[in-house]
Amino acid sequence: MNTEPLQNVKCFLLDMDGTFNLGDQLIDGSLRFIQTLNQLGRDYLFLTNNSSKHRGQYAEKITRLGLPIAEDKVFTSGEATAVYVQKNFQVSSVYVVGTPALEEEFQQHGFQLDEEHPQLVVLGFDTTLTYQKLWRLCDFVRAGLPYIATHPDFNCPTETGFMPDIGAMIAFVRASTGREPDLIVGKPNRMIVDAVAEKLGLKIEDMAMVGDRLYTDIALGQTSGITTCLVLSGETNLEDLKDSPHQPTYCFEDLGAIADWLHAHSA
Repeated sequence: MNTEPLQNVKCFLLDMDGTFNLGDQLIDGSLRFIQTLNQLGRDYLFLTNNSSKHRGQYAEKITRLGLPIAEDKVFTSGEATAVYVQKNFQVSSVYVVGTPALEEEFQQHGFQLDEEHPQLVVLGFDTTLTYQKLWRLCDFVRAGLPYIATHPDFNCPTETGFMPDIGAMIAFVRASTGREPDLIVGKPNRMIVDAVAEKLGLKIEDMAMVGDRLYTDIALGQTSGITTCLVLSGETNLEDLKDSPHQPTYCFEDLGAIADWLHAHSA
């Protein structure tokens, strides 16, 4: 067994926005990193908190950006949330505040979408958000229905800056109702790592999380014990790292720098 945890990783879990790509632009070194994994016989899975699209749409986007992949190479917080609700709640109808893709995700898992008398409410990253949707969500939350969010991210990195993410919507609901979500499924909740480990048939120590957010990607190290790699290509810079309670196992400029490290440390 090598002393460096990164040398023992069998599968790298890759964040997307700010790590592999920014919007429709690949980040330098991303394809070289994948090529390096292929050369060294390591695996990878895209693990994104962004629940505005389902895995098929992400696979199409990644393929369009220059890396042809099948949809089983992507696992989203939206899919993880639908699976969790299916396993842990005896409900058939849900009110989903999300994009048509997230609504489709829940329908594919056997749920009926209900805007009038749902048994549970789900908040996702909704780029089709309207005031009416938020108003209805707050009514249901105030009435005490189970309230689940797909992930906690405050912002989503883009080519031109940041767009408000689900964290801003959670804050809106909290200000109106006084309630936080009963559960947030995505990173840094350990359940998403456990779900991936089960999906891939791996142990936690066989995987590493690579991402650009301290409070989601890197916080997984504390919640699950997984090896973490921070990349400085997205939301986080070195100044943020100094005072953060979430410290990565490794820190790199980008995925290309991880590729260089792997080459340098390969037998």
